[in-house]
Amino acid sequence: MLRLADDLGHLSYVVSGDGPPVVLVHAGIADHRMWDAVVPALAQRHTVIRYDLRGFGESAPPAGPFRETDDLRRLLDHLGHERVRLVGASWGGRVAVDFTLTHPDRVHALALLAPPWPGYDWSAEMIAYDEAETAALAAGDLDTAVRVNLDMWVRGPARTWDEVPPDAADRLRAPLRTSLVNQAAVGEHSQGVTTGDLATVTVPTLVATGGLDVADFRAIGRRYATAIPTADLVELPTAGHLIAVDAPAELLDVLAPFLAGQGPFQE
Repeated sequence: MLRLADDLGHLSYVVSGDGPPVVLVHAGIADHRMWDAVVPALAQRHTVIRYDLRGFGESAPPAGPFRETDDLRRLLDHLGHERVRLVGASWGGRVAVDFTLTHPDRVHALALLAPPWPGYDWSAEMIAYDEAETAALAAGDLDTAVRVNLDMWVRGPARTWDEVPPDAADRLRAPLRTSLVNQAAVGEHSQGVTTGDLATVTVPTLVATGGLDVADFRAIGRRYATAIPTADLVELPTAGHLIAVDAPAELLDVLAPFLAGQGPFQE
């Protein structure tokens, strides 16, 4: 991987393919490798940029206050891309939303895969998950915290482990562990999400949810699709929360034409 150093540490990134630039922003329990199954197809038509958010994967934990939107802008400036297609999964989806609100002239199209909604009134199931993770981390039990997260975000509420793609947990265990180790530093220094009116988002937008995900995120997907005037909503029935890991072929069926400008709101 390549590195972009600054006074807070460094961002690690990788670039594949050639063509109009697409940036893939990973989920909060993963790193750039969560996109491995979709990159080869996307790279046939696009310059695909993947990077690890601060404190994730090979990017250093932050040494001071930072904003994810500033990091992405700095990376795009470094690579010489003025305007990109932006795809974000889970927390990466919220980073993508914030970047679009902050720098609308730099986003050509926006795809959100099961993004969170700031201040959402979470279900009892989600609250129980958060309490279990918090208790495990407070006890210094990283193994239990990893297991709690894998149960929620990889297996999910609708499946047994026998129904999950065989290598999904193994692929995510190490990135998840890194994110948990650095969670306190990221939480301390992150300046939070951007506030803005989603009705001002005018770029073509795809919102995708997984049919096997926790119900909160299916409801949030509908909320984003209603709030963004140019949004198109799709549910992938075989996917849990991490759509690119669970159902890469089904995701590509909708994402590839969208990025190529063939969706209902495309230019």
